[in-house]
Amino acid sequence: MSLSELAPFAPFAVGKFLFTPLTRTAGHERYTASLSIRRGRGSQTHDSVYTFKPEFACRDSALAYAAQQGRDWLRGAQALA
Repeated sequence: MSLSELAPFAPFAVGKFLFTPLTRTAGHERYTASLSIRRGRGSQTHDSVYTFKPEFACRDSALAYAAQQGRDWLRGAQALA
């Protein structure tokens, strides 16, 4: 399955990495996007969570943005800008 065939903001695994898009409310009906990148197994698990500056009017837009950041990271684009 290619990255473009995935649901726009569903968690996805590639190799040893698990990418999980997340959101938080920023108040006033706005949302921020975050991305969890987990690697490893058991006691060797490492999880990094990145929060992005843009705010979004809807939760789905924030999730889609976070998922796209993960896909860009996989492609070697600018590291989680």
